[in-house]
Amino acid sequence: MSSSDRTCCGVVEEARTRARNRRANKPQPWIALKFAVGLTLALIAYTSYVYVGIFCKDMIVKNENALGNLTTGIVFLVIFSFLLLVTLWSYFAVVTTSPGYPADFIEKTELERPGQPPTHAQQSATFNDTRGMSFELMSPAVDVSNHGSALSNSGNNVPVTHPAVPAATKQDRVYHPTLHYQGTSTPGEAHIVDVPAHHESVHVPGPAPHPPHENFGDPNLDASSAMFARRPSTTPVLTPEYRFCNRDRIIKPPRTHHCRACGTCVLKYDHHCPWVGHCVGAYNHKFFVNFVQWASILSFWMFATVLGLNIKSRTRPSAPALNPQYIVLLAQTALFGLFCFLMFLTQVQLIMLNQTTVESLGFRSMKEREQDNLAHMHRWYEYGAKKRTRRRWDKEWGRIGKEGNLWWLGSRRANWESVMGKNVWWWFLPVGHGLDGMNFPTNPRFDKEGRWRRRREWPSDLR
Repeated sequence: MSSSDRTCCGVVEEARTRARNRRANKPQPWIALKFAVGLTLALIAYTSYVYVGIFCKDMIVKNENALGNLTTGIVFLVIFSFLLLVTLWSYFAVVTTSPGYPADFIEKTELERPGQPPTHAQQSATFNDTRGMSFELMSPAVDVSNHGSALSNSGNNVPVTHPAVPAATKQDRVYHPTLHYQGTSTPGEAHIVDVPAHHESVHVPGPAPHPPHENFGDPNLDASSAMFARRPSTTPVLTPEYRFCNRDRIIKPPRTHHCRACGTCVLKYDHHCPWVGHCVGAYNHKFFVNFVQWASILSFWMFATVLGLNIKSRTRPSAPALNPQYIVLLAQTALFGLFCFLMFLTQVQLIMLNQTTVESLGFRSMKEREQDNLAHMHRWYEYGAKKRTRRRWDKEWGRIGKEGNLWWLGSRRANWESVMGKNVWWWFLPVGHGLDGMNFPTNPRFDKEGRWRRRREWPSDLR
């Protein structure tokens, strides 16, 4: 390739990079965020028209094309009206309730931007190593000696801190990526994705790095077992410097992430949902669960009743012609109902584990790395050996996603009630209030900086 070609390609690549950076730092336009909301309301309006204005009306007025009698039409209309009312109520609640934006009430912290991007070697070591990169291999970003007292002990709420971060000199400025496997700052993204803050921070000379965990467990294990032992991340995710957002210039509360689409940080970020026009977070998570719950029930009710009566009518000698709008209704309700039902099941599972969608990606990544380690240790057909190894790791550390979850409250019921409330009626109706979003009780199996400890280091009553 000639020098001119290389120059041309470099200019094009540079333009692409600049455009990508502009998009990353700029939220989506209002019309783009709210377009899907209008589409959703239009879909509900059309299916309601077909169901009420054609399906139920024909039965009530005893039209010759009716698929049932007067009683059936009235009963179906009453049930549909109730389901539609609760669905719209839930949708209105999740659309009009902010997920919680910490930038609105947390004071900004001014930091200088780092001077140069991380090297390829740093990125490769961080993101491609199957066992992850330990905190000891990375420079601390900010001197935390002045902020240690602001952090809570294990088992208590994690307060929001706003440390006065000293400015870095030009010589002290370094770029480094940070990798988080726990739920506080997982770089993975949900379906319509969260984009966490850039993996960059400012280095200020301070005390020595935190002491590492003993990464090699039983000394009697062979070298292969020691090399591929379970190694949770040793990143102190609860310390302020690992919660700094370079875009909003704030120290993020725990479990907060920056959303690229909304252009701001979101409290207890779960995912960005285009169908509600913004993110699902601390304040509207419960309402989102209520919406997908009732939307799936409404969709399945319309699908089952229309399909059932159309099939039944085919058995009569003088069966009415099939209305094409019924076919459209069946297709829309089947797809929308299935989507909402699967979303509802996913949300129920994550809430019972006290995980958000973004946090679950971190646990999935850890399980995949562990599976890769097992593949190095055992042959593919040695299922029993793999099971025993995993059981040994669980005995040493606890289970990934449960004892190994920084936000695990001890039981599925406690996790569920932390989001949906203790009143059983609130589980089904879009009432009540969302989470505080700023403070969360932590798992006492973790140290005060958010690092998973071995079972022998847990409080005695939990071992």
